[in-house]
Amino acid sequence: MSSKSPTEQYTYVRNCKQTTFCSGIPLVDLSKPDAKSLIVNACEEFGFFKVINHGVPMEAISMLESEAMNFFSMPIIEKQKAGPANPFGYGNKSIGRGGDVGWVEFLLLKTNQEHNSPTLSSAFGQNRENFRSVLNEYMCGVRKMACEILDLMAEGLNIQPKNVFSKLLMDKESDSIFRVNHYPACPKKNHNDDENMIGFGEHTDPQIISLLRSNNTSGLQISLRDGSWISVPPDHSSFFINVGDSLQVMTNGRFRSVRHRVVANGSKSRLSMIYFVGPPLSEKIAPLPSLMKGNESLYKEFTWFEYKNSIYGSRLADNRLGHFERIAAS
Repeated sequence: MSSKSPTEQYTYVRNCKQTTFCSGIPLVDLSKPDAKSLIVNACEEFGFFKVINHGVPMEAISMLESEAMNFFSMPIIEKQKAGPANPFGYGNKSIGRGGDVGWVEFLLLKTNQEHNSPTLSSAFGQNRENFRSVLNEYMCGVRKMACEILDLMAEGLNIQPKNVFSKLLMDKESDSIFRVNHYPACPKKNHNDDENMIGFGEHTDPQIISLLRSNNTSGLQISLRDGSWISVPPDHSSFFINVGDSLQVMTNGRFRSVRHRVVANGSKSRLSMIYFVGPPLSEKIAPLPSLMKGNESLYKEFTWFEYKNSIYGSRLADNRLGHFERIAAS
């Protein structure tokens, strides 16, 4: 991979106008009895919410963030030993195979640690086992939180059994992944510039849910149902939860996957860590019968493997579920 500077290597997008922070992001306290109803309401209205009292130790969060920043602070030639991302490993600027680029570098890993050994060995050397240990502690905490949230979703929807979602995560064949994104500080073109550089273009996540934690730097934006964009105030001690395409299908459109994007910060770097809850590759994705109540399915049944294949070369902003929607007869 080239060691040229970002502006020499790619043409970047500066088309993202400033937005205002939104104080109305749904907040769910996982320790309170009303958590399940608040989660359902948030998934229906926003496809997005923030959780507190999540149970993930702050020490584990801080340690992994520190290790990640140490990695991204290394010379490019050292980081490239963990790449190129295909799809796992280290990537820089290029996002996926659809031609999208952003002001971002990342490390994409399996949540099954056995699969990460070659990547970690190449990039972390003698520090490999320390990074593996810190990563494992963090992912164990996030996995437990994810199961709790998924079970609360099922309870809030009055679905039995309540592990209908979480069992997909706990399956030994679960296709969950873990991603660390680093957005270097990106100064504006001039003092009066009211546009921001795109760090990660608008998209929905294809999995069931995504659990995001970032440092105290702004940049994340979500799209509301009317198509307007709002900026999410950063909160380094909480987690943000995204509804993904697969959950949208399983709830027959009752929950909607949220379109989101990241804009580069002009003065500070941003680090985000995302745990994507994916089902086994052979899992059939279709609306749950208990949620249909006599309604027709809005989607054709597909396996997670089929969906991953269909979106592999797509652009980030594409409506990737469109190929699987049932078109009503005219």
